[in-house]
Amino acid sequence: MNISYKYLLLLILIMPGSLLKAQSKRVVLDSYFNDEHMKDAFGKMISYHYKWEEKDNNGFSIFGEAFKNRGAVISTLYEAPSAVNLKKADIYIIVDPDTKKESPDPKYIGAGDVKVIANWVKHGGVLLMMANDSANVELKHFNTLSEKFGIHFNDDLRNHVKDDQHFQDGAFIIKGDNPILKTARKIYMKDICSLSVSAPAYPALKDGDATIIAIARYGKGTVIAVGDPWLYNEYTNGRLSSDFENDKAANDLAGWLISKVPEKN
Repeated sequence: MNISYKYLLLLILIMPGSLLKAQSKRVVLDSYFNDEHMKDAFGKMISYHYKWEEKDNNGFSIFGEAFKNRGAVISTLYEAPSAVNLKKADIYIIVDPDTKKESPDPKYIGAGDVKVIANWVKHGGVLLMMANDSANVELKHFNTLSEKFGIHFNDDLRNHVKDDQHFQDGAFIIKGDNPILKTARKIYMKDICSLSVSAPAYPALKDGDATIIAIARYGKGTVIAVGDPWLYNEYTNGRLSSDFENDKAANDLAGWLISKVPEKN
């Protein structure tokens, strides 16, 4: 066997793993603006609520698996976003920023944060912003970020569900031409806020005249905003009646976000 043939064989053996590593998208979940704490079984204070590692109803473990199943790498950012740490993210997710009711020391999104995040998006970052109804999320400062992209979270309450016996009150029927939800045809989203949009943003899901999900292109990047953290485990783990497809929606959204990451030259 000559040297050139040995070298070619070595390349064939190592290339698949290297190629997969090169193509892996990095999904970073914020735990700075949303950083609620509770005591665990041993009395230790831990960060919880919408976390990758949480497998109970509060967690995002199923949503995280949707990314991992597509070859993405998920991680959590416990610090304020910066130009340095966002270089390690292709997709950045901010969910339900804390109010004073939820944290004794909430970290509000400031002008510096808006500048850093917007610049990261402009250069190709994909940003997912998930709010909540206005009683359970800090909207004033969250809106300073979303408005940079033509999106405003409204101070309202839609799809209020009184108890778990009335799931249909939180239903949305998805048309086949939805740009994000390609396989989910009926989803559940309760107690949400609506969105107001202006250029460059546009609606991706509407309920009558109300915008529920919005998309914006900003420079080389993409922003998507929704009025609820609706893909946490409680509503993707099969607890809903079988006609709801939030589990499919989680896969649809993960795939769509990954598809928006620009390919590296």
